[in-house]
Amino acid sequence: MSDLKVDNPLGVLLPLWNGSVGDYAIAGGWACDGEWLIVGDAAGSIYGFDGGTGAIRWKHVGIHDGGVLAMAIHPGGQLFATVGQDGRLLVWNAADGRVRRTIELGTGWVEHVAWSGDGQWLAASMSRRVHVFDLNGKEVWQSEDHPSTVSAITWSGADELATACYGRVSFFEIPSGELRQKLEWQGSLVSMVLSPDGNIVACGSQDNSVHFWRRDTGEDSQMHGYPCKPSALAFDDSGTLLGTSGGEAVTVWSFHGNGPEGTRPGVLELHVQPITALSFAQHGFRLASGARDGAVVVWGLQQEGEGAVLGIGLVEDVVDSLFWRPDDGALAALDASGRVSVWSVADV
Repeated sequence: MSDLKVDNPLGVLLPLWNGSVGDYAIAGGWACDGEWLIVGDAAGSIYGFDGGTGAIRWKHVGIHDGGVLAMAIHPGGQLFATVGQDGRLLVWNAADGRVRRTIELGTGWVEHVAWSGDGQWLAASMSRRVHVFDLNGKEVWQSEDHPSTVSAITWSGADELATACYGRVSFFEIPSGELRQKLEWQGSLVSMVLSPDGNIVACGSQDNSVHFWRRDTGEDSQMHGYPCKPSALAFDDSGTLLGTSGGEAVTVWSFHGNGPEGTRPGVLELHVQPITALSFAQHGFRLASGARDGAVVVWGLQQEGEGAVLGIGLVEDVVDSLFWRPDDGALAALDASGRVSVWSVADV
């Protein structure tokens, strides 16, 4: 479906396999060191694909009534968690596709789920509240109501949980639930990412800007001028580069030296429709972008944020999400048609 016109559409991306699920492929991730690719769809089904061949090894059709909303792979790779419109949190064994634990959170959509960095805690958000559980499924903490629906959650290290909602980002110590820090800004925050060291917080805003804070100083800045909401954000593993969406171009801000204040970002132009997904490789300055145009592009970046195209892949529909295999040797894309596309990535 892509309108993108390219002479050499592959480059470092070499087709490995294609698969499909029953509906919009809405969540996924690599498990068991890349042995499995787990995918959830908008019909509430979960699929376990062989990571090397694409064969479906197991599936559960309609297990989340109303649809899957999010998925998180455990840092150890053997477990994963899913949440959906049915108010449930499920913890699975990746290898055999068996549900190990079912947690009922109530009536409503459970929109976000995330494991702590050491894999000891599992957080999920429903409406204005966040719940944290241990590995046995015991709830260890529940937040009070946030001012609005929680729009994003992420972990900073092993024992600190960040939440975003209208007007603020909050950091809670887990398991005590102590509020460690609150960063306020008058606006609706729609996305959030932390630098690997947890010091820089970046949020996409409803007003088509990216707002970020430095936690150690409390200083904040804002990047304006995006044509639409920056719903996809990604830091590289060193915390030097921040990739942002918000239009047809990928804008990359460099935190090297005194940046990004007073510096010009890298602007990566090739997509012909707005960016919908961004993902840095586990190591190094390779960034994958996906867009409404059905194109997946791998960029090689420099320290100041400039970059060049290394490879291009085309999928059937709007790119929903992108996942680098843990060894960076493969890249998976999920799209709105239910297509699962996997490429091996050449090391050049």
